[in-house]
Amino acid sequence: MIELRTAAQIEEMRPAGRFVADVVTTLAEAADVGVNLLELDELAHQMIRDRGAESCYIDYHPSFGASPFGKVLCTSVNDAVLHGLPRDYVLQDGDLLSVDFAASVDGWVSDSAYSLVVGTARQEDLSLIATTQRALEAGIAAAQAGNKVGDISHAIATVAREAGLRINTQFGGHGVGRTMHGDPHIPNDGRPGRGYTLKPGLVIAIEPWFLHTTDEIFTDADGWTLRSMDGSRGAHMEHTIAVTEDGPLVLTAREHEPVLRGGLAAQA
Repeated sequence: MIELRTAAQIEEMRPAGRFVADVVTTLAEAADVGVNLLELDELAHQMIRDRGAESCYIDYHPSFGASPFGKVLCTSVNDAVLHGLPRDYVLQDGDLLSVDFAASVDGWVSDSAYSLVVGTARQEDLSLIATTQRALEAGIAAAQAGNKVGDISHAIATVAREAGLRINTQFGGHGVGRTMHGDPHIPNDGRPGRGYTLKPGLVIAIEPWFLHTTDEIFTDADGWTLRSMDGSRGAHMEHTIAVTEDGPLVLTAREHEPVLRGGLAAQA
């Protein structure tokens, strides 16, 4: 069921958005060569405890998950692109890391994801991240009252296709509110002018994710981590936004983008 929020409720959702944005920024800045994925998960967990927030992941057990997730953060490295279960792995020079984090503050949820390279970056990885970021921005720009879900999906896909990327529609954006996942589903490809009409008060997560050379994925033996079929690397970007009369409001907007410290700045 698709739920619309009042203007007052959207204001109540702002603290959750700010908290999720702060956690993602802190994690991106903490990620470096030699850092263990479990350290990043513990950092996020400590921030949850300090804020009095609640994790959306630790007890999460949807039909596609082998067991309750058990961690508070998704960490996907290199050929892993989604739902990366944190493990005892030390980041290596040149690793492409995606972090995905959702939490509830005062009963409201926000969800955000971010990709970056630790250490020495490959140009193709920086280009993939930049394309994914542009697709996110295009999707957000299309989230205007009166448009359709298909307009968001088409905007994302247009950026991806211009970059020569293939698109998987199994996993994508979704409604956000009292729980992490709700209606409507926001696929990363679609036809303009089709689907649910966007109305003021709709709160959704928009999340493009792409792989270098494929759109096919498989589930790792851990029962959660989704990896590319051909071993190519992936990138994932996500924001929680509210549709308003004045345009899209990005609830998880970050004060700065840590990945721009690297090679992306030259491409901006």
